Amino acid sequence: MATAIRLYRIGKKDQPYYRIVVVNKRYKANGKYIEEIGKYHPLKEPALIELNQERFDYWVNCGAIISEGLAKVLKYKKSLEKKKSP
Repeated sequence: MATAIRLYRIGKKDQPYYRIVVVNKRYKANGKYIEEIGKYHPLKEPALIELNQERFDYWVNCGAIISEGLAKVLKYKKSLEKKKSP
């Protein structure tokens, strides 16, 4: 089974909120998913990004492909962590 890790949008119009999910690549963008491994709330300052790193690593090691949008969010998360550390 070809799997991907991507953002699953929920929330109202102009109030986006995302789940980070593992899905079968053949499913629709906001269809059924295998597992939820995190959350992303872009409207908070700074943006709230929660990720179960253990499950993320498991799925990446199983061959799951990371979507472009999620890759940008993870890059942003790394930049936030660098700013926090002295």
